[in-house]
Amino acid sequence: MSLRMPAAERREQLLAVALDVFAREGYHQTSMNDVAEAAGITKPVLYQHFESKRELYLALIEDAGARMLEVITTPEIAQNNGRRRTELGFRAYFQWVYDDHDAFQLLFGGGSRRDPEFSEAAGKFQSQVADAIEPLITADIDPEHRRTLAHALVGLAEGVSRRLLRLGGEFDPELIARQVSDLAWAGLRSAQRPV
Repeated sequence: MSLRMPAAERREQLLAVALDVFAREGYHQTSMNDVAEAAGITKPVLYQHFESKRELYLALIEDAGARMLEVITTPEIAQNNGRRRTELGFRAYFQWVYDDHDAFQLLFGGGSRRDPEFSEAAGKFQSQVADAIEPLITADIDPEHRRTLAHALVGLAEGVSRRLLRLGGEFDPELIARQVSDLAWAGLRSAQRPV
């Protein structure tokens, strides 16, 4: 039997355990019994925190998305110049992917994409990342162009991350950040208003 802990602490523990179970088994193959068993609690205790498997999965998406945003929106990144800011932003993102493969898969993997509600919840974080990046793009371009480039940078990071995880997930976040930021910075520097 597990020790009694404060509700907020228990909820965090359950989210961590559930992330591991869902990442390993997928949404449809995972039951609330599986999560409760992995957490060392009874199913009624799990239901005290989450009314359903769907609610638990949505809470996981929220938690993973919030952690990702926290990592890539640190003041240290925004306080640097354009090239350095670009590299630090990619470094933070790839370090998050390296440290938390499961959260990346939850947000950007197939399970969240196939269900409209999960897709909308995960998509909200993609938009928030673009929202955070957009004001950091200092090219003299119109706002819609800036917004398009912000989304392009999000897609670039996501695509590279998918490849890295398919290859086994062992990579050097700093090296990958340098390589990807070189490409991104070259593109950002050439961005200009249409003539």
